[in-house]
Amino acid sequence: MAKLIAMTNSSPWRATVLTLFPEMFPGPLGVSLAGRALAAGLWELEARDIRASATDRHRSVDDTPAGGGPGMVLRADVLAAAIDATEVGEVRPRLLMSPRGRPLTQARVVELAKGPGPLIVCGRFEGIDQRVIDARGLEEVSIGDYVLSGGEIAALALIDACVRLLPGVMGKEASGTEESFSDGLLEYPQYTRPQLFEGSPIPEILTSGDHAKVAAWRRAESEALTAARRPDLWEKAANRASGQKTPKNTTDG
Repeated sequence: MAKLIAMTNSSPWRATVLTLFPEMFPGPLGVSLAGRALAAGLWELEARDIRASATDRHRSVDDTPAGGGPGMVLRADVLAAAIDATEVGEVRPRLLMSPRGRPLTQARVVELAKGPGPLIVCGRFEGIDQRVIDARGLEEVSIGDYVLSGGEIAALALIDACVRLLPGVMGKEASGTEESFSDGLLEYPQYTRPQLFEGSPIPEILTSGDHAKVAAWRRAESEALTAARRPDLWEKAANRASGQKTPKNTTDG
């Protein structure tokens, strides 16, 4: 078990990861904003090796799929023991990173960031025994419609999305409220110096000093980008604006 914890006197947000590869953590979470916040004790990270809960001398964690088929399946008894050894008297979100899970949304990230921090299970092989998902109440979460070798990269992405919202992590609080998905829309285009780049200038309105016009321009750009690139999000935004209720579906966080 690898413990990567910056301790403080209070109870900061804490992510606990159950994985067969604890050496993958903190990885990118140990640098930049997340890394500085971890060192400062603004949040905690613990990576636990699932194999520590195996009971045989070979530390077996998987077996062949019932009913046949390729690959191996993570055993329910081993993973349940790993979860139970971690969650002693605690009530925390229990997440399983899975391509068949509900897509992760910014709204769900905000919820997780406001809580005590999740227990995250990283699957491997062909998946994990359904019985442990049911018995331990694991919430399956997906970061996209594609398949990774395991849940670790997905867990890193989820943790990073949460950590940047924690109090004191970001240098400017407003920077977390004007980004893609914060209001259901994609973020507007950004510009900075030089004023002229390869014959292309910064849009004049952004240097006009008229804050109302800048805000209106940014809103219009966000709406145009969202309508063009994410019609699913645009439909939801349009329904909200008209007061209609968007039906609950698998894209809700």
